[in-house]
Amino acid sequence: MIMTNTKNLKPLNSFSINISARHIVEVHNEAELYKVWKNAENQSTPTLMLGRGTNVLFLENYTGIVLLNRIAGIEIEEQHQAWNLHVGAGEIWDNLVRTCLSKKIPGLENLALIPGCVGAAPIHNIGAYGVEFCQFCNYVDVLHLKTGTLLRLNTNECQFGYRDSIFKHTLRDNHAIVRVGFQLLKSWNPTLTYGVLKKIHPQHATPQLIYDTICMIRRTTLPDPVLTGNAGSFFKNPIINAGKAKQLLKEYPDAPNYLQPEGKIKLAAGWLIDQCGLKGYRIGGAATYDKQALILINFNNATSKDITTLARYIRKKVEKKFAILLEPEVRFIGPLGEVDGIAEII
Repeated sequence: MIMTNTKNLKPLNSFSINISARHIVEVHNEAELYKVWKNAENQSTPTLMLGRGTNVLFLENYTGIVLLNRIAGIEIEEQHQAWNLHVGAGEIWDNLVRTCLSKKIPGLENLALIPGCVGAAPIHNIGAYGVEFCQFCNYVDVLHLKTGTLLRLNTNECQFGYRDSIFKHTLRDNHAIVRVGFQLLKSWNPTLTYGVLKKIHPQHATPQLIYDTICMIRRTTLPDPVLTGNAGSFFKNPIINAGKAKQLLKEYPDAPNYLQPEGKIKLAAGWLIDQCGLKGYRIGGAATYDKQALILINFNNATSKDITTLARYIRKKVEKKFAILLEPEVRFIGPLGEVDGIAEII
């Protein structure tokens, strides 16, 4: 356990918002995590679990203790049909992907270069380029902070949905993800259904080629949070019913759209925003990224208010033009903890 010398959260949130916390503590195992949380509870001090701060927007200074989850470790067990992985929640996600590639373990390559920690993957059911985390999840180990006991949830118990899970709802408070179990099958087939990946011939596809291609795309079209504050996709891609989608596609036949298993249609939020003429649009120190309108950036010492004002403006413009309400993917953090993001931008 390490009590950091700074209370400044600016380097610990990818939006680079100049914000602070009462205390910042690094924890490296379950015992440390439980001890710090219990002490804070006894003193009626709010606590917030944070990995790399890649999907959060702090609205104000945090009045409690920020716990930086640094639980590490990647254990790999090879079986006849699959590899089973047991991974610490504090491991950096892309390090895990690259470790798998270096050991010739395929499966995670489409999730290349997603920022953040492994512990955030089940919370948001992260996904990209036709693949979602839940496809590889075997279990999630959770520490019940009230009792200090460990719970193991299987995939069904995690209640995964589109950028959603039980960890955003029933288990949001008083629980912390400490380790994640993966099962990566040896019977690998490439997923080449998204964008430029369609140009790769299945016979020529390798996990490394897919990984390298996606990294190239991300590095050329997405802002580097080290250089430009951002939290990746700010809004979720909306999913609408087939009837509404048919009407929209009649007027906009080139609109990107993706059929969902239940018959609904997923639209590209970035395309909707772009159609409203908002690519590169600025409010205060915040802007939509000029290469990808779905990403809101801190281009000039933006405040939280700048970003929420811009998000509210975007949401209203998209609603007016398409009668579609965008929902934030980013988590909003108030002075006492997480708050309803939609309520902040309506």
